[in-house]
Amino acid sequence: MSYRILRITTVPISLRLLLEGQMEFLRANGFEVLTVSSSGPDADFLKGQGIAHQAVPMTRMITPFRDLYCLLSIMVIILRFKPDMVHTHTPKAGLLGMMASWACRVRVRIHTVAGLPLMEASGWKRQLLKLTERITYWCAHLVYPNSAGLRKYLFAEFGISDEQKKFRVIANGSSNGIDINHFSVTNELEQRALTVRRELSILPGELVFAFVGRIVKDKGIVELVEAFKVTRSQVNSKLILIGPYEDELDPLPSETRLFLEQDPDVHCVGFQQDVRPWMKAADIFVFPSYREGFPNVVLQAACLEIPCIVSDINGCNEIISNDLNGLVVPPGDASALSSAMLSLARDERKRREFGSRARQWVAQHYDRKVFWEELLKTYRGLL
Repeated sequence: MSYRILRITTVPISLRLLLEGQMEFLRANGFEVLTVSSSGPDADFLKGQGIAHQAVPMTRMITPFRDLYCLLSIMVIILRFKPDMVHTHTPKAGLLGMMASWACRVRVRIHTVAGLPLMEASGWKRQLLKLTERITYWCAHLVYPNSAGLRKYLFAEFGISDEQKKFRVIANGSSNGIDINHFSVTNELEQRALTVRRELSILPGELVFAFVGRIVKDKGIVELVEAFKVTRSQVNSKLILIGPYEDELDPLPSETRLFLEQDPDVHCVGFQQDVRPWMKAADIFVFPSYREGFPNVVLQAACLEIPCIVSDINGCNEIISNDLNGLVVPPGDASALSSAMLSLARDERKRREFGSRARQWVAQHYDRKVFWEELLKTYRGLL
């Protein structure tokens, strides 16, 4: 018997990158899959890969009238497609998708919790975000935090006892696992990384720090800039930032933005479809985010044997153990971050050891194939 699955995210890049390969895997195992998100090039790519997709103009901002229209649109899609299961990701898609599927009495309703904006919000906005999360969880049959640390945070923040085991973590965490073969070091990748360094005029012997993600305050970019200034004064080093600015949601302070755009030792290269050569061009990966669900970029860097410095938040501290396979620093602490950056910059042996150990840990615990098989088992058990 073929079951119908509706997967919903706010923006299509989440379907294409964060859940890469998952829809094809489900289809290969007998599920009929329809995806829903806002429109864009990534949605067109999904269609080109043969993945059924319908566009609903969701945004990541608070837009009540548009959200009502999107809610009704999702309900129409559900009534036409008649899914056996609706599985949502991201806060806005979770709220609208779970409300719509509850109203339409979909047989199985699942929401995955990854990053939570309310972690850094305050005042009325925080209370509003908490309310929307409560509604999402109430409408869902099951809620999947994508890390053990995030599950613990939800229990504390929302006063959840979970006697019915509604909140679960799939496998060892993450939303999709990682393709350990794709993110592995090869001669070809090493040559592409050298090409990146040459194109950026990085000289042999210059130490390179890299960050991958949205260039916003919540990712710790202000602290990263301050720490880099200190580190550069003592070690000949460069900084590469891979990812887009998001001025409409979380703009950087003007002085930080100015430094990133004008300093000759900083390279902001924007979004890159294939981050591997850009990551591998670095000697050290730095990810000082304030909040995460389960960060794919840390998995990727670790899998590529790049020593990591991460903030002590859920997800990050489940991948990296301090002074065992990387360094962990308090979030928002530029002084601790600069100390960690200087420590690794001056110790090549430790960089090699951390990189090797991190690769082993990720391969053992977060292989995508293991995650997919656990997800398949979960789906079949529910249906």
